[in-house]
Amino acid sequence: MNVLQQLTERLQEKSWMIATAESCTGGMLAAMLTEYSGSSSWYDRGFVTYSNLAKYEMLDVPMSLIERYGAVSEAVALAMAKGALGYSKAQLSVSITGIAGPTGGSAEKPVGTVCFAVDSDFSKAIAKTHYFNQDDRHAIRHAACEFALKMLLEYR
Repeated sequence: MNVLQQLTERLQEKSWMIATAESCTGGMLAAMLTEYSGSSSWYDRGFVTYSNLAKYEMLDVPMSLIERYGAVSEAVALAMAKGALGYSKAQLSVSITGIAGPTGGSAEKPVGTVCFAVDSDFSKAIAKTHYFNQDDRHAIRHAACEFALKMLLEYR
């Protein structure tokens, strides 16, 4: 059984709904989650907040947070997950913000740097940063979605 199937079963068992907040993956995670027939029983909604303004307007991510830490940061990922939870009927949310490339990287945050967060109504929010050492934009985005699914499955 793959990670997505395991996550689906867990969400159904607990009667939880999930919401997603995505930046660099541009809705790819939402598409993966809704690939399954019946996903409407556990997938509530997704936010694609590619720009900083979208993060602010749709998820209430403070611009001061973006200015201080950058859009690709655990602080912003946590705020995105919190916003997705607050603007949905979900009990569980996940966010992804990163640099998929091939441009946009820096010495501090090279292409392949992606920050994730999971938040819920039942446990403390968590955030992680992962570096995907790949030179293909699609591969980074896909790997980020897979990482987010595993993070959701491991979240307690």
